[in-house]
Amino acid sequence: MSSPTDIVFLAATRTPMGGMLGGLAGLTAPELAAAAIRAAIERSGIEASAIDEGIMGCVLPGGVKQGPARQAMRQAGIPDASGATTINKLCGSGMKAAMLAHDLIRAGSGEVILAGGMESMSNAPHVLTKARVGYRLGHGELKDHMFLDGLEDAETGKLMGVFAQDIADARGYTRERLDDFAIASLERAMAATEAGHLNAEMAPVTVTHRKGESVIEHDEQPFQARLDKIRELRPAFAKDGTITAANASSISDGASALILSSAAAADKLGAKPLARMLGHSTHSQHPSEFTIAPVGAIDKLLKKLGWSVADVDLFEINEAFAVVTLLAMDGLNIPHSKVNVYGGACAQGHPIGSTGSRIIATLIHALRTQGKKRGIASL
Repeated sequence: MSSPTDIVFLAATRTPMGGMLGGLAGLTAPELAAAAIRAAIERSGIEASAIDEGIMGCVLPGGVKQGPARQAMRQAGIPDASGATTINKLCGSGMKAAMLAHDLIRAGSGEVILAGGMESMSNAPHVLTKARVGYRLGHGELKDHMFLDGLEDAETGKLMGVFAQDIADARGYTRERLDDFAIASLERAMAATEAGHLNAEMAPVTVTHRKGESVIEHDEQPFQARLDKIRELRPAFAKDGTITAANASSISDGASALILSSAAAADKLGAKPLARMLGHSTHSQHPSEFTIAPVGAIDKLLKKLGWSVADVDLFEINEAFAVVTLLAMDGLNIPHSKVNVYGGACAQGHPIGSTGSRIIATLIHALRTQGKKRGIASL
């Protein structure tokens, strides 16, 4: 039974995901976020002025200019009186934004909160870290903001893919199994797109170029992939490794937006909720074991809600690497038929600041499309 104090979603949208230097590369992260936010406001049926605060994830803010969340909200028509906060919890940024929105509403600090995330990985700049004090003798080093602040471990400098490969080796995940999963993800993503199952979450993006304007309505990468080449790709992170560009997520551009409120506020505004947020949990591991973290987070949430895996209709578990999702499936005995039913990041991409809220949007609409009731999203 619903209650006036329930926390509900009034909208859940996301832009298509563009490939590295692809069709969305001409837009900044805030511009992408503005497209998702505008669609969320329109579909929620509320006025932009009803939003008390926006919390938006962004992992690569270098060169984006001051206040990415504020930029996005202003471009989407949200009044300056509404608060705007940009957060960075790496790949979990968009989901953490939704968690914070839930807690702010529960605490009475706001009635309607925007949560989401954005990333234009294509536009991440290269950085001269010592330019301010000067380069004296010898060669200087140009650093990639995307790697330095997004994809590399701060202490060791190792790419997250190296850690994923280490776990895949330690747990015995074969190249065949990882590729099988990636192929299934790609097939699901293409089938979902062709069937129109992603339309409810999608916020088309208009791109201006020399020849005029074009509208991007679908994820770029699934239909550019070559299924027949996946098993032939070279290892990405170790000479004889099992992780490749295909069974890992790709560098991408995109944004997503969620609007949350109390059920009482939704009723007052005349808005129709899409879903309820019943709870959330956080579980952390050492950075080198980030691949295992979803297992602990999902297990903690199941116990908190008094559910079993069998009680959950659908799961969205981010495919940063295929091994991450497989570890969760194996660790919790979740059947593949319940997981990422419309494909995932191996096929569609992983704009790191956005994915946490993107998978919530996908989960909400998948549950509604399939007539299901309960879902869990994790990364």
